Amino acid sequence: MAGNSETAILGGGCFWCTEAVYLEVKGVTSVESGYTGGQAEHPTYEQVCAGTTGHAEVVRLQFDPDVISYRDLLEIFFTIHDPTTLNRQGNDVGTQYRSVIYHLSPQQEATARQVIAEMAHVWDAPIVTELAPAQTFYKAEDYHQDYFRQHPLQGYCAFVVAPKVDKFRKLYAQRLK
Repeated sequence: MAGNSETAILGGGCFWCTEAVYLEVKGVTSVESGYTGGQAEHPTYEQVCAGTTGHAEVVRLQFDPDVISYRDLLEIFFTIHDPTTLNRQGNDVGTQYRSVIYHLSPQQEATARQVIAEMAHVWDAPIVTELAPAQTFYKAEDYHQDYFRQHPLQGYCAFVVAPKVDKFRKLYAQRLK
């Protein structure tokens, strides 16, 4: 039986990390890594990494709101990355790694504003997560899709992605597929 489907677009640093977590979330039916929020049409990974297009690395999620709410997706989002560092996550530095929520409706915008306000009490530094209307989403190159599962022993995956996935699994065991 097919459920309802909604879309969320989130950027929490490198899309490999964000994608790896959301692929394991019950109620998330698809995850695509890609780029949005910039000026160039059909940007490439190399262009986005150069920081000249204005795009953020993001994931586009399809989810069943009868299984997981948008609010719950955002709570996971604020757990798996640091929303207090401007244009960076760890050693990944540049506007393409910004913390950003692209809303697709007034309801998503309102929910995001509420969750950001609530999370401000959790973090020791101010939250710098950008909140913006969704723009054109460009799917990243095929080799970026499902990257962590395909390359778990690659250095970045082993030392950066895996700890984030492990943290999610421990904190949200009830949300695992």
